[in-house]
Amino acid sequence: MLEVREVTKHYDGRPVVHDVTFEIQTGEIFALLGPNGAGKTTLIRMITDIIKPDSGEIHFEGLPVGADRRRLVAYLPEERGLYKRARVAEVLEYWGALKGLKSADARREAHQLLERVELSEWADKQVQALSKGMQQKVQLCTALIGRPRLMILDEPFSGLDPINVQLLEEILHERRAEGVTVLLSTHQMNKVEELCDRALMINKGHMVLYGPVREIRRARAR
Repeated sequence: MLEVREVTKHYDGRPVVHDVTFEIQTGEIFALLGPNGAGKTTLIRMITDIIKPDSGEIHFEGLPVGADRRRLVAYLPEERGLYKRARVAEVLEYWGALKGLKSADARREAHQLLERVELSEWADKQVQALSKGMQQKVQLCTALIGRPRLMILDEPFSGLDPINVQLLEEILHERRAEGVTVLLSTHQMNKVEELCDRALMINKGHMVLYGPVREIRRARAR
């Protein structure tokens, strides 16, 4: 599904990501771990083709990442942002249009997603009327709409109460069963152990650990 080969990125002459290589299999939930400033966000931005690597290659389904592949990839950044005065359903329909959906399809899928995250009755409300946790669920729906084949989620559990954390986990399992691949960036190791098959840990731009979550957990415990 995704291949990252010897990728390096410098800022002001300093390597932020240095010679990182890994792959993610189709239908896998893969964790990207590391402290703040480790280079995770820079790596994600290269995978989503927001920025280009200085060297190395990134392939999605066997082809170089690029604008023609973006509709197949969904990215939920850690920095959230929604149009506060827009109505909830309209926000999702807009995102559906960006993913290439026809208006009727975007509208139908928007309402299906709102029902799945238990926000149907809020469809015609302005985003600013929703609580922080409810806005977080709408933001998640912007990543789900359009049926992406690769979902990149940066700290998706932030701001959710335990009930909605469980809801998100259920949705991730549902999408995985449909063959969707998930790249999960999080500081919550317990969620990595519960949800993820394999993981990459980076620090100061360098690979530290890479492999099955079970093996990484044993390595960290030593």
